Amino acid sequence: MSLPQHTDATLRYQQQVENSRNYVLPFIMQEFPDLNGLRVMEIGCGEGGVLTPFLEKGCRCVGVDLFPERIELAKGFLGDYVNNGQLQLIAKNIYDVDFFGEFQHAFDIIILKDAIEHIPDQDKLVAYLKELLSPRGQVYFGFPPWYMPHGGHQQICQSRVLSFLPYIHLLPRPLYRGLLKAFGEHDGTIRELMELVDTGISIERFEKIVKAAGFDITQRKYYLINPIYKYKFKLQPREQFGWMKGIPFVRNFFTTCMYYMIRPKRGN
Repeated sequence: MSLPQHTDATLRYQQQVENSRNYVLPFIMQEFPDLNGLRVMEIGCGEGGVLTPFLEKGCRCVGVDLFPERIELAKGFLGDYVNNGQLQLIAKNIYDVDFFGEFQHAFDIIILKDAIEHIPDQDKLVAYLKELLSPRGQVYFGFPPWYMPHGGHQQICQSRVLSFLPYIHLLPRPLYRGLLKAFGEHDGTIRELMELVDTGISIERFEKIVKAAGFDITQRKYYLINPIYKYKFKLQPREQFGWMKGIPFVRNFFTTCMYYMIRPKRGN
């Protein structure tokens, strides 16, 4: 059973705004207490809800998404900010030469909220982001560790059983695909879920990539209950237990969301 926000863009936008205002924004403000005038980019901006609180704080923002239809939705919600020049919305690949030429070393904050787990070549991406940051710039990441109960995003399944069934994405690939087919999931849904098998990312893999790319972690937060689950499952957000944070690998199975801030190592 897919959730209402999967088909209702206005509801999805409103939930993005509330989640960003209450959780993402305060986390980033630990590193940037005064946001006014900062340049902020979100990769995979969708309807633009995550950027909205940053626009309200006076940031100059760029939202990038590969899907033009989602950029058009964002323009509908945030047209006033586009018209006054505070916001650019772009349907483009960030690796395009003209994008890089316009935005090299441009951003104080880059946001990837529920995005990196969908992106191939994550090593390449994280290293590339360094070229888009200003000298004081940092990158925010928020993502569900792959091994957590719904790390495969199976909540998008039409089947009510599959959408709530934990850890099924950890089955061997043929069994997982066969299960999705047996419950009548659409080919597009199956393709999206199987792609996540290749791109889903763990806590340890993420931190290894960050270190190899020459970044330091300036902030991290583990959530036992992801803030976004307020909307998906009517659960109140809760940070992870202190003792669980310290158990490598095992913590992935019980941590439903990670927040990070990273910055290039000094001298890199």
